[in-house]
This record gives sequence, structure tokens and C-alpha cells, in this order.
Amino acid sequence: MKKSVFGLLVLVGFHTQLKAQQQEKDSMALQQLNEVVVSDSRFELKRENSGKTVIKIDAKELAANQGRSVTELINTKSGIEVNGTRSFAGQNQSVFARGGNNRQVLVIIDGIQVSDPSGVNAEYDLRLLNINQIESIEILKGAASTLYGNSAATVVINITTKNPKNEGISFDVASSMGTNQSQDDQNYNLSDFANTVTLQAKHNKLSVLLSGGHQFTNGLSAAIGTEEDAFSRLDGNLKVGYQFSENFEVTASAFYNKLNSDFDNGFPVEDADFSFISEQSRFGLSSKYSYDNGSLHLNTAFNQITRSFQSSFPSAFDSESIVLDVFNKYNFDDSFYTIVGVNIIDNTTLFSEEQNTTTIDPYANVVFVSDFGLNINAGGRLNNHSEYGNNFIYNFNPSYTIKTSGGYVKFLGSYATSFIAPNLSQLFGAFGPNPDLEPEENTTIEGGVEYRPSDRFRISALYFDRKEDNRIVFNSQYENLTETTNFNGVEVELQAQPIEGFSVTANYTYTDGEDGLAFRVPESKINAMIAYDFSEKTYANLAYQYVSDRTDLGDINLESFSLVNFYIKHQLTKQVGFFLTLDNLFNEDYVEVTNFTTRGRNFRFGMNLTF
Repeated sequence: MKKSVFGLLVLVGFHTQLKAQQQEKDSMALQQLNEVVVSDSRFELKRENSGKTVIKIDAKELAANQGRSVTELINTKSGIEVNGTRSFAGQNQSVFARGGNNRQVLVIIDGIQVSDPSGVNAEYDLRLLNINQIESIEILKGAASTLYGNSAATVVINITTKNPKNEGISFDVASSMGTNQSQDDQNYNLSDFANTVTLQAKHNKLSVLLSGGHQFTNGLSAAIGTEEDAFSRLDGNLKVGYQFSENFEVTASAFYNKLNSDFDNGFPVEDADFSFISEQSRFGLSSKYSYDNGSLHLNTAFNQITRSFQSSFPSAFDSESIVLDVFNKYNFDDSFYTIVGVNIIDNTTLFSEEQNTTTIDPYANVVFVSDFGLNINAGGRLNNHSEYGNNFIYNFNPSYTIKTSGGYVKFLGSYATSFIAPNLSQLFGAFGPNPDLEPEENTTIEGGVEYRPSDRFRISALYFDRKEDNRIVFNSQYENLTETTNFNGVEVELQAQPIEGFSVTANYTYTDGEDGLAFRVPESKINAMIAYDFSEKTYANLAYQYVSDRTDLGDINLESFSLVNFYIKHQLTKQVGFFLTLDNLFNEDYVEVTNFTTRGRNFRFGMNLTF
């Protein structure tokens, strides 16, 4: 652990020695310096004017992670632990951020909140995502309920799917295969196959994208045992956009996802012939009308989910949700950015009988960007919940930027509140429901600094302190804790390009949580990666991850572990490219979830075709 932290300090010193030698700026580095972020304000602001340390995953980084899942990529970012990504493909995946859990994480796809009202935590199932269908991801940590509403208490994962860009027709195929084996069974049989086909067309004002993908995985038992459990994912999406005029554009979309997976018994943990099927259909419509200094937006979607489980206790769930978000953005003289809107969400789930909740949330936010370094992001939302009435939440996020000869130093702070209503499953579901639950109330304080002396180096450090009132826990049934719970910690991020074509990224997260509440959350976590462009056609990276001891259910101590992963890709021609991944290079033997299988050394190779 000390060696790993020391390594981060060495990298900083390494940069200091090389800084004077690296004054030349290429176009990519300049683009990074002028990087814009959106999620913390819904406006395109330069990173230096943002009061948050937003994590941006662009198309280039997504392309450099082909063959991996979206959650595997997110799990390498500071402040986040996605439990389940290192196990059997059908394993439940839990997102832990700043001591929180799945129900305090909000996923947004193409501007619309997505969730599963029938789920225990009502979270969106991240296993549904296909990395080949995504254009970019922004991760906004901290309370963001003012802009995004219920559940946005610890992190917002803002996903933008691909849209046609170039005039004409293009056809893309991404195909890969690899192993899926544990540390003890290194048989190197091909048992993981994935294919995605995407057709894009654009002509004048009309754009169309049609994409379909499938993944099949076998070879591992969910629980430690000998029986192989299969996992299958099928996904497809259609997007049609039309530019009616210079000021008005509309995009209609349809998404279909289906998971079919075996799973094993959890109580007691043992091999079992269980399975589940989850189907989701989502239809969306977004429109934008632009006018002088502003724009009016309407995003709406209908989502339908059906889940069924074949086990010792068979069950089935049907749910629907309707989301409407209407807002107006206006820019006053490039100094004041305002957004005013109303967000309506209606959730319905069929348990023994149909249950429903509705929220109607008016909200407003303002961003002030001064010419002397002061920036302020502030706003409020009135959450009107059908079960819990009116609840006001707000945020205040000042920052101060000092320009330097080649970059800036930014000091930032934040105070934000969140309201998290109990979900339908906790109130009326089949397992320990409690209609008398009170909503959770969160308060998050942040303070930090970001230093970017040049386009080749950035380092940031942030301290957070998060308090929860009425935290919901499960003890034979769902109930509220009477005492206030507290989580605090530190997040450090580093990006450096000491020489042309060679880059170093690293992050460190420390989380101090209350005993018995931070299950499977490591106190310390480190991610580091070195990458090198051997040429315009060949790229490789070597990634390292350290996860400290954690506590699992039953007060079981899970020992720390370290993983090393390797990736290389080569673009043979403009139309044909190949890649190879080697994960858990040293076949580390470790436990992610007690009594369940983890993945050992595995490889995957694939190709991309573009016509």
C-alpha cells in the first residue's frame, strides 16, 4: 500500500523534471486542455470553469477498451467500486460511491433517467450496456439531485449513445472471442463471444442509426463449484433524427435489451439449476428548439421491464416508467447560464397488486463564470412525491480559478442536499416491505484543488464528507436507521504525458465508512495505467488495480488484491483493426464476493470492420 502511494509521488516528481523539456503542444493535447464537461451544469463549460472534478470518458478511451464491459471501465475511475465486475458475467453488479449503494446512483442515457421500479434498489441494470454502442460517458460524483432528482446522491453516470456523424452510409462490425475461466481452471477454452453490427446513414437533414449486439458467455460457475452457468445478452437500438430547420431538431429512439442467465443458490450458497430472464424496451423522443442565446428542450421516454426468476422461490415482476423532462437553457452574455425546467417521473410495478408513485419536480440552476476567476454553480429543486409530499433540495458549488502561463489552478467547494424516496419494492414488494419507511436525506460537503500547469499534466485532490439521515437497511424487513451515518474520504486523480505518445493516468480513493454499513467497499483503492502509441496504427496500455481489505456480509474479512491487465490494438487498414486483451495477467487468486467465483487470467481477441 505504501509503495503504491509512493509511486504516485514519484510520478509527480517525474513530471517536474520533464516539464521544461515538453513545451510543444500537439492538437490532441490542446483539445484536452480545452476539454468541456456537461453533467455538472448541463451546459458545455470548460473544465477550468467547472466546480467539480468530472470524469470524462470519450470515444477514444471507449475504443481502447473494446472487449470489456462498461462496468469494468467505470470500475477504473476514482471514487467508484463496481462490485461483481470481476466475477461470473451474470453476477449482480453493485455500484458503491462515497459509502453509498446502488439506490443512490443515477444512470442517465441520452438525457433521460433510467431505472427499474421493480428492483430491490430500483437501479438500472448496467449489465445491459454494450460498450460498442456508446459515444461517451461522464461521471459526476457527489450530490446532483438539484439537476437530476431522486437517487442522484453519490454519483451520476451520464451516457450518450452513438449518433451518425458523417454524410453518407457506414457499416461497422465489432467481433471478439475469449476465455472465461477461474484462477484454478486455466483451460483456455474459448467460451466468451460477442458481436455488434451498426449501420449509420446521414443525408441532408435526416440521420438513421441501427445497431444490434449479442454476447454469450459460459465456462464459469456463479458459486464456487463445478457446474457451468451460461450468460446471454441481446441488445438493439434504432435512432432516427431530423433537422427540421436551423433552429429545430427531433430524435426518436427505440432500445431493446434482453438478459438470460443461469445463477446459483445464495442461501445457502451452492450450485443450483436456477435462471432468470430480464427484458427491457424503451422508446424515447427528444427535441431541441434553439433561439438567440438559448434553447428549449423536451426529453421523454417510456420504459417497460419484465423479469422472471426460476428458482426454489420463483417470482416475476412487471414494471413501467414514464419520464418527461422539459427545460429551457439561457445564456446571459457568456457569464450567466440559467436552466429552468420540470421533471416528471411515473413508476408502476405489479407485485401482488399494482403499485405506483409519481414525482413532479420543478427545478432551476444558474452558473456564473466571471472574468476574474470566480465561478458559481447553484440551484434548487422542489421534489413533489405522491407518497411523501414536498421536499426542497439545493446545491451551492463555488470555485476559483487562477490562470497560469500554460494552464490554471482551481480551488473548488460544494454543499449539496439530496432526497431519496423509498422505492416501490421496499414499500410494497415481496421481500420485507415496509409501507412506513421514511425517505433518506443526504448532505454532501466537498473541497478540493485541481492543478493543470500545461496541456500535458493534470492532478486533482478532493475531500468529501457525506451524512445520511434515515438510511434504509434490511433486517428481516426494510427499516430506517434512527442515527445519522457518516462517510468521508479523499479522491486523487493524475494525468500526465511526459513525452509524445506516452501517457500515465492514476487515481487513489480513500473511503472511511461506518462499521457494518460499507459492505464490500475498500478503504483504499488505486488504479494506474501507462499507455503508448507506437505509431498512428498501434496502441498499447498496461493497467494496475489495487483493492484493499473489505468486509463482506457476516463480518467476513476479504483480503486485499492486485490485478494487472494488458491491452494492445493495431489498425491494419482504415477498414480493418485488431485488438488483444489479457486480464489478471498474473492469475491473482482473490475473493470478490464470499463463496462466489472470480475470474482468473483470461484473454480476448477481436476485430473491427468499417465500410
